[in-house]
Amino acid sequence: MKNNQKGMKIADKMPEPDPEDLAKQALKKIKNKFIVMSGKGGVGKTSTSVNLAIALASRGFKVGLMDVDIHGPDIPRMLGLDGMLSINENKKLQPMSFSENLTAVSIESLMSDKDDAVIWRGPMKHNAIQQFINDVDWGNLDYLLIDSPPGTGDEPLTVAQLIKDARSIIVTTPQEVALADVRKSINFCKTVKMEIFGLIENMSGYICPHCGKAIDIFGTGGGEKTATMTGIDFLGRIPFDPNMVKCGDEGKSFQDKYSESTVSKAFKEIADKISSDKKK
Repeated sequence: MKNNQKGMKIADKMPEPDPEDLAKQALKKIKNKFIVMSGKGGVGKTSTSVNLAIALASRGFKVGLMDVDIHGPDIPRMLGLDGMLSINENKKLQPMSFSENLTAVSIESLMSDKDDAVIWRGPMKHNAIQQFINDVDWGNLDYLLIDSPPGTGDEPLTVAQLIKDARSIIVTTPQEVALADVRKSINFCKTVKMEIFGLIENMSGYICPHCGKAIDIFGTGGGEKTATMTGIDFLGRIPFDPNMVKCGDEGKSFQDKYSESTVSKAFKEIADKISSDKKK
């Protein structure tokens, strides 16, 4: 304590908590962390993140979904989550609940006008993602899935810096232009020393609902070939299904509505590979 000129005692100012220490404490409650990445946009990375989260939650795991796509957040709309994040009794942000086992956080859930553009540079993105770790009451989770924007910019770099044990799941489509970009994502992970859990080939063929014949709209097999060439585990193929787009637009669970579809079965198989991982 210190004395002021009038003889009154004033307390020394308490040091501000170290954000990195706060992050370490918060992350201790989360067993497994995965960042879902893609080399380019339009490959269905966010729908893959959402459906992997739903598949894991349906198996009884506690799952958190963190949307760090600051400029194009789509997680709330795909999950049908409205409104804004609230503060709980612990003075922490309360994640929005999709189901008993699945909660989510997105920058869109902090915006009063969902159509406002987020015009931020790197440091502000870093701070926002740090807040999603430090100031959100995730509780005890089995899995945290982090939906990242396409490319190798500020957001995935911040996740690599703040969540040291995060592993990446890379999403691609079979066409060569996507595979060329995904190789950049692979090199990014190697550069920042982030373990790659595996690669998913999305939009891999289309099953005609009338004749049942498989049609390779974007080709097929390119993702598996790239995984083999780079020594990465291939997690599986997700066929293209127009109903996936429809459910995402309506904020409904595709897997609940089309539980016996080839797409739902593919997500369940990938979720089984994730949950059977020996490092969990």
